[in-house]
Amino acid sequence: MVHATLSGTHIPVAHHGADIALAAYRFLLLPPGGPYVNTARTCRYIAAATIALTVTSAFAAEKAVDKGRSPSSEQVGFNIYLPLQNRDALDNDIAALHDSTSSRYQKWMTPDQFKAKYMPSTSLLQAVLAQLAAQGIDVTIAGPQRLHCSGKASAVEAALRTTLHDGAFHNGRKTVMASQAPTLTGALSQSGAIVSGLSGFVRARSYVHTAPAANPQNRYSTAGPYWFTDLKQAYNWPSYTAYTGKGVTIGILMTGDYNPTDVNAYFTHEKIATPKISTVQINGGAPYDPVGSTETHLDLQQSGGMAPQAKLILYNMPDLSDDSIMAGLSQIVNDNKADVVSMSFGSPEIFYKAEYNDGTDFSYLLKEENDLIAQGTAQGITFIASSGDAGALTAFPPACFDGVADCGPAIAAVSFPASSPHVVGVGGTNLVTTQTSSTDLNSIYVREQAYADPLEGDIFYGTSSTGQYWGSGGGDSVYFRKPLYQALVNTGNAKYRTVPDVSLHMGGCPQGAITCNADDSSDIVTIGGFNYSVIGTSASAPDFAGLTALAVQRYGRRIGNENYYIYALAALQSLGLTKVYRQGIPGFNGLYSTTSKGYNRVLGNGTVIGKDFLLAPLVPSAGTPQTPSNP
Repeated sequence: MVHATLSGTHIPVAHHGADIALAAYRFLLLPPGGPYVNTARTCRYIAAATIALTVTSAFAAEKAVDKGRSPSSEQVGFNIYLPLQNRDALDNDIAALHDSTSSRYQKWMTPDQFKAKYMPSTSLLQAVLAQLAAQGIDVTIAGPQRLHCSGKASAVEAALRTTLHDGAFHNGRKTVMASQAPTLTGALSQSGAIVSGLSGFVRARSYVHTAPAANPQNRYSTAGPYWFTDLKQAYNWPSYTAYTGKGVTIGILMTGDYNPTDVNAYFTHEKIATPKISTVQINGGAPYDPVGSTETHLDLQQSGGMAPQAKLILYNMPDLSDDSIMAGLSQIVNDNKADVVSMSFGSPEIFYKAEYNDGTDFSYLLKEENDLIAQGTAQGITFIASSGDAGALTAFPPACFDGVADCGPAIAAVSFPASSPHVVGVGGTNLVTTQTSSTDLNSIYVREQAYADPLEGDIFYGTSSTGQYWGSGGGDSVYFRKPLYQALVNTGNAKYRTVPDVSLHMGGCPQGAITCNADDSSDIVTIGGFNYSVIGTSASAPDFAGLTALAVQRYGRRIGNENYYIYALAALQSLGLTKVYRQGIPGFNGLYSTTSKGYNRVLGNGTVIGKDFLLAPLVPSAGTPQTPSNP
């Protein structure tokens, strides 16, 4: 397979313990107040009721059905993105912003500073606008990266040198598709612009899924289902009296609006005030729907529960198309309000390859999304994404999208955006906690496992593909080179980015599983007036976003790409200087197995121990749920 390099820096792995320790120290977020003169001394301080709900990814990846040539007078909307300039310089800048030995360390850029250094010149932008006007194309939004355009189908076809067809998805939603990849001329070609919004392929899907209906004993058994407070006690979160995420803003990028009544009921159940939530509608957003908004509710409830006094902003997209995702990311980086962004969706990287797109390589869309995330990273925003729930075998042959019977077995692929070198990819386990009586709410950590559940058929996309698993997503990117921070751990002979980076509880045993493990568990989500049992890395990602919000509060500043910090701690743990991650958790995700220690492609560096991850081992812990330390 040909590997296309989109981004990332490859460096050799340090082989000596002293080299690893010094390299890790460069990226370690040290709390204010010191002293931190002696590395060894520093490291010693570091050491010190549900019902069934059918959710089969309401917004799954699919191709629209071609309904024929678009009428010439039909009004068509699309977007043009102007790519970054000086891309290599940006990689160097991002590295310096995360290196504590650099004079630029954490001097995050503003959107205006980023625009001045990396966006196309004003003269080039004016030339692009003039060309579009001459071609009969109206520009209704002219942002730093994005031009939202509209015009008659005949004018769009002439300007982009393609033909347009109307299409319809299974749910009846209509779209307009370019039958051939657009060909750009003049200033558009000179700028390296790309076109989005004329595709009939929605590649990404949300990751929430339903666990089987159950009658758990109390709260509720040794294997859940869990409320956020149970998880905070099990993973040794800091007490509510220590860190709450106050002063930090978490962005949730998802499709589907939310129901305030349900969210209030969820937090009231755990005897805590509902976090402040606001909504930004991206291209009109998507309405609240008792099924389609399940992921949105899970993201808000989990991230808000983990950081109860953080502000939450829902960036509500109309769907999970690349065009909507880019519009959402563009809004986030230009608003520059969110300190942390959680994304519980993804698409197998290989779905952008030509063989999945009628001979046209669409990796330029993935590259543009990655560049938008890179801008946010330079501004200090931390991006977090689910690694996926189909284990290592997340994709399938192209014929499966065409309804071919017995279209072939599942194949290995990692999911974007978790595979971006600028994103923390979060995998998952099944967690077991104590259960002592029907009245004791204690949820103390006992053990975890990450064994994938083999599936009867394709529960993710509804194809005839076989051999799929439910489990923690992981593997090797085919686009992004091994980033700087991954040289701090042993990822084998990988030359490309590997996923995930960390893990937390995700749960298992979806509907359609052939066999399930005794420890398979789930989380609670409140929607439509009921509590449901759901599973997926769609829960572990917003959980980790909440922990990241606590880290931002603790250090008093944005973190940017948190992977530098994550892998610095992992390197120190490999030397026996600290213990931040639980490792040695047994598991298998369809292709890879966990390891007794160190990094692996099932759980990354392991599951996080909250207080130790924050380098705050001496603060009080979150105790029994619904008590002052853990409301």
